[in-house]
Amino acid sequence: MTTWQGRNITVAGLGVSGISAARALAGLGASVTVVDGGASPALRERADSLEAEGISVRLGDAENLPEATDLVVTSPGWKPTSPLFAAAEKAGVDVVGDVEIAWLLRGPDAAPWLAVTGTNGKTTTTQMLASILSAAGLRTAAVGNIGTPIIDIVLGEEPYDVLAVELSSYQLHWAPSLRAHSAVVLNLAPDHLDWHGSMEAYAADKGRIYEGNRVACVYNVADKATEDLVRAADVEEGCRAIGFTLGTPGPSQLGVVEGLLVDRAFVEDRHKQAQELAEVGDVQPPAPHNIANALAAAALARAYGVPAAAVRDGLRAFRPDAHRIQHIADVGGVAYIDDSKATNTHAAEASLAAYESIVWIAGGLAKGATFDELVAKSAKRLRGVVLFGADRALIRQALARHAPEVPVVDLDRTDTGAMFEAVQEATRLARAGDTVLMAPACASMDMFTNYNQRGDMFAEAVRELGAASA
Repeated sequence: MTTWQGRNITVAGLGVSGISAARALAGLGASVTVVDGGASPALRERADSLEAEGISVRLGDAENLPEATDLVVTSPGWKPTSPLFAAAEKAGVDVVGDVEIAWLLRGPDAAPWLAVTGTNGKTTTTQMLASILSAAGLRTAAVGNIGTPIIDIVLGEEPYDVLAVELSSYQLHWAPSLRAHSAVVLNLAPDHLDWHGSMEAYAADKGRIYEGNRVACVYNVADKATEDLVRAADVEEGCRAIGFTLGTPGPSQLGVVEGLLVDRAFVEDRHKQAQELAEVGDVQPPAPHNIANALAAAALARAYGVPAAAVRDGLRAFRPDAHRIQHIADVGGVAYIDDSKATNTHAAEASLAAYESIVWIAGGLAKGATFDELVAKSAKRLRGVVLFGADRALIRQALARHAPEVPVVDLDRTDTGAMFEAVQEATRLARAGDTVLMAPACASMDMFTNYNQRGDMFAEAVRELGAASA
């Protein structure tokens, strides 16, 4: 058991997870110093609060390692190349994340973790999983990269039977001791490569989620890279590889047969039997990638022993968060869909695949992405395209190469008012039966505070359109 009393711990970052870690470790007797490169009034207010509790805070200097530090606890966004970590390495000091601390703080009777990662779909799958576990009568919570800081959950007074834990590649990078009951990598596509340095490093960090799994390593049959990570993992004896597929499942897989989600993994004779879990219509929205999320959540729940009826009931009860293929309104026979959370090409491709005739609103910060594959795969579905944002030219060029017949409106503006014009232009291009889909394939920070604000402004523009046409 780790001893914290008297240790000199530096916490990197004065965000939610950093504050949670600082308070928890100070409460266990450690001498804690929090460092942050910023010095805004908001950070100063947080610092004052911690200092009133006896925790040291150093603002405006995130590069130098405080004297006598014997452990650094980082927040997820800090890059491995940060000068603070270079100083820690030179001094022989370990660097870990808040997830690692939470894992080490677990008591002997702590709730097991069912862990979820992937480039896209993590939050939805984790929330689906929590809904299924709750439907089975289990005390659970969706935690980790969402909701309450996981350290607070581990140290809280409320007892849990099992936790649904979303983990980002950042968090996994800094969590060497984590050993989940069962885990899934939903998919792998280039993302956050500026942080990880390469696709290989990114995938390796995702694959850490499988290390030491006890019961099941769940992978995506359609994404061989996820299966490769399972094969490379060092797991406990008896841990099984469980696939999920949108097609007919083979033995040790979950899949779809004639509109039903079925299980051929957690049944008495998986070579001859299949257990019905739910109907495709029980999943909302029933887009292909969301069905895949549901199958992944079901696989983890079944690995924990949840009955089939609870999978059905949990999926029926679940509704995704805003800005995830969210139906805003139908206006003039056209459906308006907000998928602002589609901040990369992989997510946008899944969203575009869910509809037949689309006026696509896209653009923003590309983060180094290319769009040729996305456009080539989706061209036949496009009625028209409306582009805005800093890197819209990259998408326009891909459209010229792979969908030259599709009309494109290029909005040469990056102010927030561009969203209202984008919706008006999309409406002009659309016909009854079409879908106006805002799935930007880009990050939002060139024009908006975050993807939530981008989605909110899309919804507001659609509602104004509906009011005007009423």
